[in-house]
Formats: sequence, structure tokens, C-alpha cells
Amino acid sequence: MTAPSTPTGADRGDPALKRLRVGVLYGGRSGEHEVSLASAAAVFANLDRKRYEPVAIRIDKDGRWRLSDRPPSAASAAEVIDQARSDAGRVRGGREVFLPPRPGEETLVLVDRRSARADEAEAAAAVTGLSLDVIFPVLHGPYGEDGTIQGLLELANVAYVGCGVLSSAVGMDKAVMKVLFEARDLRVSRWLTVFRREWRAGRAAVAARIEKQLGFPLFVKPANLGSSVGISKVHGAHELDAAMDLAAGFDRKLVVEAAVPDAREIECAVLGNDAAEASVPGEIVPSREFYDYEAKYLDARSRHEIPAKLDDTMTREVRRQAISAFEAIDGAGFARVDFLLSRSSGELFINEINTIPGFTTISMFSRMWEASGISYPALVDRLIALAVERHADKQESKTTAF
Repeated sequence: MTAPSTPTGADRGDPALKRLRVGVLYGGRSGEHEVSLASAAAVFANLDRKRYEPVAIRIDKDGRWRLSDRPPSAASAAEVIDQARSDAGRVRGGREVFLPPRPGEETLVLVDRRSARADEAEAAAAVTGLSLDVIFPVLHGPYGEDGTIQGLLELANVAYVGCGVLSSAVGMDKAVMKVLFEARDLRVSRWLTVFRREWRAGRAAVAARIEKQLGFPLFVKPANLGSSVGISKVHGAHELDAAMDLAAGFDRKLVVEAAVPDAREIECAVLGNDAAEASVPGEIVPSREFYDYEAKYLDARSRHEIPAKLDDTMTREVRRQAISAFEAIDGAGFARVDFLLSRSSGELFINEINTIPGFTTISMFSRMWEASGISYPALVDRLIALAVERHADKQESKTTAF
């Protein structure tokens, strides 16, 4: 396939053109904090310093934003997780910053907290600003991939990579996304939504409803989380309570899905704004019964097959449905769409869409695009160009009625 075009201007190597200052935003207040660091490390390593001036912005687990003393460098999520375990409790440095929720010349404001004890002149001197051209959020999970950060960036009127508020929120909520997929005639497995309060108030009644409507085996998931955190496969009624309690520890809303029989895990990457393109599909061959957190990040026995071993008809259908799913949530920039393909029946089910997929050089998203003819550095270029394009398009919309 033909690779999408790369950014104009700076990509031609014109020394007279200003480098774009790109704030790479990573970390965050979610269970996917460590995965985010690995994705951000890959972005930093592949940002062309002739085109871009990268700025490392770390969100700590307590929610504080900091200009990181050094960008993350771990090559994999497993390496980050190992470091996190060995560094438990250690405070990392970096100037604290915040992003004002209004348009202005200063995207980030740096604050010296000692100014609270200073007079007004000293306080003014303690606060300086930093202007950014684009923000590249590499925040997986809640408070980063769910529309919250995107809403803040919209208020600040700054260009940013990836999906907007609506598509990010929908892409995080597995229950709402299924409603939109079904409206697009995309097939999903049978499912139910259960709220945490509902489960805790009447376990027996909820369990009976789940067994009657879905049967076993099934999956229990937090509705708003990724990286397979909090997900369990339930083979029978005796395993249901523990699975529901585990998922309820991560979210107030749970999604319970009937398992697709003898399923293959197929994925497809999408890139673009209003005219999206789909990569060649890939297949995950997990080392465990399903692709859980351990299999994804800590067990090297899981395999990726890219391209997936599919016939031409199924390959076209996977790519078509991936773009349709992206359009269903009004996606922008990039996403990864996950499917389940039954070996026994040949039926294809859409599982979910990820609006900030794992983004290391060995992640499925980047590897599927590499197999489609787009290298990782070119992918980073393209995403920044798409962010600038989408932001420019938004500036054409009026903000007043006259």
C-alpha cells in the first residue's frame, strides 16, 4: 500500500523553518502508568531533532505534572515494570507545571511552590511559561485516553495528537462503544452492563441474570480500562464472584461478555482524520488462555504474527470494519481495533477500539504499520501532521453567533 504523506515544510530539511516544540505527555493516574512510560520512550527516541524540539512532561501517579529531568528510556513495558518495583517509593524530580485551561502564549506554566511564602515580586519571578506547538499524549487508560486530557487541551486551544473528547471517551467505555458498533452493523458478542452498586446490592440476582443471558464461558471487564487490567475469563459460576469483585475494584461499571468460541485475536491499526486508512491485520498468539496483562507485558512467550494468516476476503473485511469502527466513534489521528475470529464458525466479532494504543517500536500498532510500509519515525511524523491538520480545521469554526 502507499504510505500516507508526511508533514510538509520541516520534513524537507529547510533550516530556515522553525522546529515544532512537541510536548510528550506520559505517565498518568491509571493502572497503565508503566505501559505509558515505555510508549513515551519510543516516541522520544524517534522524534527527529532536526524537525522537533521534544519536551518531556510526566504526570505522576498522584496527578502532579512535571517537566521530567530526563525522558523515559525503557525499551519495553516489562522493563518499566521491573524498574517501578525496584524504585518503589522513590520520589522522581522535575519542575512542577500546570496547563492553564485557556488559550494563551504559554501552554505550560512552571511554578515554584516557595512563592507561597514570598512577596508578590518574588512570586512573579518564580513563575515562568513554556510554549508548545503540539502535545503528544501517550497516556493509556483513565485520565489520559478517556477524553479528560483531551478536554483540557481543547480548553487551552492547543494542537494534540489523537482522538478528541467524544471519541476518546467512547473509545474508553466498552459498553458505549458496543452500542455505537451495533448501530454501524458491526457484530459484537452478546454482552451485559453491570454497575458496581448493582452487583454489591444483589450478587445472587445479578449472577443468575448473567448465567441465564450469557452462559459460560464469559469475560468480565472493567468498562473503562485497558491493557487487560482487571479482566478475567470465567469458566463457570464458581469463578464469577471473584471476577466481578476484581473488575469492580477498578471501575463502577462492568462489562460481561459471552466468550467467542475458539477465538483468534486479530488486530488492525487505523491512521488518519477524515479519510482514515487501515494497516495489514496482525494476530496475537498469547502464551496464556487469553491475552491478559501478564501475557502482554511480562511473558515473552506470546507471539505476534504480522501479517495475520487470513485469506484475502477476511483481510479486506477486517480492514473495512476497522475503518468503520474508527468512523463510528468519530476518531482522529490513530487507533487500534481488536477483533475475535471464531475458528469453528468463521464469524468475525469486533472486540474493542483503543484510541491511544501501545506505542513502543515492538507494539502491534507500530509493527502493523511497519508491515504496511510506514516506519516508526514516519509514523510519528504523520501523527504530528494529523494533529496540526485537525487543529487548523477546528480554528475555522466560529465561537460566537455573530
